[in-house]
Amino acid sequence: MTTSTSQAVAKQDHSPRGMIAQYQGDFAQVMPSHIRPETWVRIAQGALKKGKKQGDYYELEIAAMNNPGVFMAALLDAARLGLEPGTEEFWLTPRKVKGRLEILGIPGYRGIIKLIYNAGFVSSVVAECVYSNDRFTYHPGRDQYPQHEIDWDSEDRGKLRLVYAYARMKDGSYSKVVVLNRHDIKRIKESSQGSNSEYSPWQKHEAAMWLKSAVRQLAKWVPTSTEIRNDAKVVESKRVQQEEFTAPALVEADPVLEGELVDDGVTDAPAAYYEDAADGGMFPPDPEA
Repeated sequence: MTTSTSQAVAKQDHSPRGMIAQYQGDFAQVMPSHIRPETWVRIAQGALKKGKKQGDYYELEIAAMNNPGVFMAALLDAARLGLEPGTEEFWLTPRKVKGRLEILGIPGYRGIIKLIYNAGFVSSVVAECVYSNDRFTYHPGRDQYPQHEIDWDSEDRGKLRLVYAYARMKDGSYSKVVVLNRHDIKRIKESSQGSNSEYSPWQKHEAAMWLKSAVRQLAKWVPTSTEIRNDAKVVESKRVQQEEFTAPALVEADPVLEGELVDDGVTDAPAAYYEDAADGGMFPPDPEA
């Protein structure tokens, strides 16, 4: 029996891909019910084979092996949110910590938009970067949404000037319009840990990070799926207390965690327009806030 156990342990795959498979059950326990664990695991395993290669391994594999605990924590965050790791929904990025690569898991702006849609109140989300050669007008209190004219034939739209995001609700109304200027973005970037790192998307994907900043702020003004679930939990907790106790204590919902997010490997697209998305969960606090 001892020999068989030793052989079984020896045969375990301790590679990053093996760890993902080994803890599939743990990921499944925290995933939203509509996510298929087997598909999610295959996507996570495939994500490790992206990016630069150093010798026999890719950078993400090396980063995962350097600190398996941080790697698994990032995947648990993605699983809890119902987002696909290693995609534009939830980026897995290598970062140097004390001279060694580790994995940083970050919800992408596409992932945040998915979480917004999952609450069921939004019919569309618009997020756009405004360049110096674009025409842009918006008067809060008078306009429901911005007027943004782009010369798509122009080879040079100029420098990034503004970024905005808003949502149209299913009842036909509009959410608050978030508009950030260069000063706002600079302040967000300066507060982001590692924004000057060679691996930071702030260095290579500036437009995507502007979009990310605006969408992240928009998420504060529209319902998210976790907020809906937290409300449901509060109602259920109060109901149980009323059944079990004469004078139940008031139960508060968990606070919504907020923080600026960053992603990596995003194409430098000037705009993003999304409709009819799914999946959900609230995103974790961002290490780069």
